[in-house]
Amino acid sequence: MKRLPVALYVALSIVAVAYGGSLASSDRERGIKHLQATRQSLLDATKGLSAAQWNFKPAADQWSVAEVAEHLAATEDMLYDLISQQVMKAPPRPNGEDVKALDELVLTRVPDRTKKFQAAEVLRPTNRYGSPDATVKHFVESRDKTIQYLQKTGDLRAHALDSPLGKKLDGYQWILYISAHTERHMKQINEVKADPNFPKM
Repeated sequence: MKRLPVALYVALSIVAVAYGGSLASSDRERGIKHLQATRQSLLDATKGLSAAQWNFKPAADQWSVAEVAEHLAATEDMLYDLISQQVMKAPPRPNGEDVKALDELVLTRVPDRTKKFQAAEVLRPTNRYGSPDATVKHFVESRDKTIQYLQKTGDLRAHALDSPLGKKLDGYQWILYISAHTERHMKQINEVKADPNFPKM
């Protein structure tokens, strides 16, 4: 069997990285830093809140900080399961798609709150964790699990599944989606805290 010329082998390797399979170390590091940053944002925004502050709602049809935090924790679990159980078993994405452009699409479109959406019934707040402290603890544990998955999983570019963005996202992009979704709702938490009626203590 003839060996491939070195130049052709390199070219094929570049294509493989660009369109599926291995995840570049720079992308992995970027994803980890984004997950860590949005985790810290939630911890900073909720640190030291009183019960009144946790449960304040700007309007009857708007969520409190406690409800947003619960939604984030529940969504983290749901999307982690989606990635590990469905995305990583899905077919490869079509050839020729620009994965870097799709990475940026996730990181810009998902946090954009100019268009509001109703959360799925299963992800709406129900006080499922019992207390704000338990909610934050669950969120942190789930986020640590997500970060570990990103650190250890090698073929995050190899499979892609349909998404609410109208594009097939690979495993890495779905992990970015988790972090971008946190960023989106951090804006919501900050809006609640900026309300003129937000309790002083």
